[in-house]
Amino acid sequence: MRILLATDAWEPQVNGVVRTLTRVVAEMRAMGHEVEIVSPDQFKTFPLPTYPEIKLAVGAYEPVQERFKSFEPEAIHIATEGPIGLAARRICVEWKLPFTTSYHTRFPEYVSARLPLPLSAGYAYMRWFHKPSGRLMVATPTMRDELQRHGFRNLSAWSRGVDTQVFKPREPQEPDLFAGMARPIWLNVGRVAVEKNIEAFAALDLPGTKVIVGDGPQREELIAKYPDVVFTGAKFGAELAAHFSCADVFVFPSLTDTFGLVILEAMAAGVPVAAYPAPGPIDIIPGSGAGVLAATVEDGLREACLACLDIDRKAVRAFAERFSWRACAEEFVRNLQPYPEPEKTRFWRRLRRLARLRRRPKAA
Repeated sequence: MRILLATDAWEPQVNGVVRTLTRVVAEMRAMGHEVEIVSPDQFKTFPLPTYPEIKLAVGAYEPVQERFKSFEPEAIHIATEGPIGLAARRICVEWKLPFTTSYHTRFPEYVSARLPLPLSAGYAYMRWFHKPSGRLMVATPTMRDELQRHGFRNLSAWSRGVDTQVFKPREPQEPDLFAGMARPIWLNVGRVAVEKNIEAFAALDLPGTKVIVGDGPQREELIAKYPDVVFTGAKFGAELAAHFSCADVFVFPSLTDTFGLVILEAMAAGVPVAAYPAPGPIDIIPGSGAGVLAATVEDGLREACLACLDIDRKAVRAFAERFSWRACAEEFVRNLQPYPEPEKTRFWRRLRRLARLRRRPKAA
């Protein structure tokens, strides 16, 4: 199947959305599908205010339209709600092409954390964007129920995976990156920004050492405010995996993620996870034997952290091994809405004919 993916989140951005999409695309290609990516690196861009790592495309509509015409996709997925996603959505609506979308980020909560805008405004935009979608893919049952309460429809499950070859427990002969630091090591990995609720972790009264791996606009502020916390900056690849595997407990304080891919990465390294009962953790941790939830979304994170010290790391790893990127990609493909035959063939044939007519020179 020819699948067109339109996304405002792509490499070199480093986040859970990009990791998910790149891995799913790789799996789909290995399954024999032809995948065309429309992403910001193919356009002139400008940085998103307060989030400069994200580049927003300028003048995307006509180039995206040409990509549609040249690729003639059988299925279209719009992963994000930015300029590229908007251009692809407009084309699909104007041409009456079926398409699917996905909900990766709690955009209304993200905006309200940074700007004086009500949640209702953010949700109104998101409902408008996703309304024409044949299926809106969401990562967890909790996120599905939450979106239903906000008036979203056509919701379908699309879970996540983890690379258990990269993220794995530390072998005895491998170095301990945290040697010399007071144990236990409490780790957080991710963007150091207000919407990630990192300060809730930094402020915890815990024995040992708190380590924050990542970069972001709140980093300097937190470094000044919490001198006892170790800030390593961003880490990637094998070095990032080693930071996971050398930790004792992974602490995930976010209340705005839709899944939290780092939770699975920590578990794959055999590291138990303490988190608030928010979307993502509440769908992964209960009954897993791989972590502990706080009592509420406002309290109990310290107690959850301490309880994680008693969890068997082998059981944590065994739970993570249930997740695979191939299963994630297969679920994604099942959720797609291919243009049915013979309508698809007729549509693209007619569009090619119209394009040829426009290119013909006019009679003198």
